[in-house]
Amino acid sequence: MYLIAGLGNPGEKYVSTRHNMGFSAIDYISQKNGIEVKKIKHKAIIGEGTLGGEKVVLAKPQTFMNLSGESIREIAQWYKIENDKIIILYDDISLPVGTIRIREKGSAGGHNGIKSIILNLNSDVFGRIKIGVGANKEGDLCDYVLGKISKAEAEILFKVMGRVNDAVIEMIKAGPQSAMNKYNGEV
Repeated sequence: MYLIAGLGNPGEKYVSTRHNMGFSAIDYISQKNGIEVKKIKHKAIIGEGTLGGEKVVLAKPQTFMNLSGESIREIAQWYKIENDKIIILYDDISLPVGTIRIREKGSAGGHNGIKSIILNLNSDVFGRIKIGVGANKEGDLCDYVLGKISKAEAEILFKVMGRVNDAVIEMIKAGPQSAMNKYNGEV
């Protein structure tokens, strides 16, 4: 069994913001693959189904970004999911809009949601798909990531979500290395 979790912040005011790309990815994956994500459990909204021939739990932690690890830890413990079967989907300001980067492990890179997951799992070994949202060269970073995406960005990011869906399935079927080779980069 795999845990596929998208990071974001709960609440209407955060919908369509850059920091909620993980939630958007889970929404896309759930719709594309017919997995309803509506049960409230383990400090998250979750759904169970099948992807790439494996059972999966799709999750959107409701703890707010900085505490995402609490929910991820609870879900992983409840379903007895090993860290190498966890895939986290989240925004990355160091990547241009339209780019994804897949990793098997690594540091938080300044992302507080990932920092929380590393702390709660006591490990940095878990899969991740970073979704590029670009960076605001001027102004406040917090305002930028919590800002609404533009119409032009939305069009690009919709295409990215299809790529993220395919990359998750590839990670499940053939492993992270295969997914990296096929999907790292721009749409």
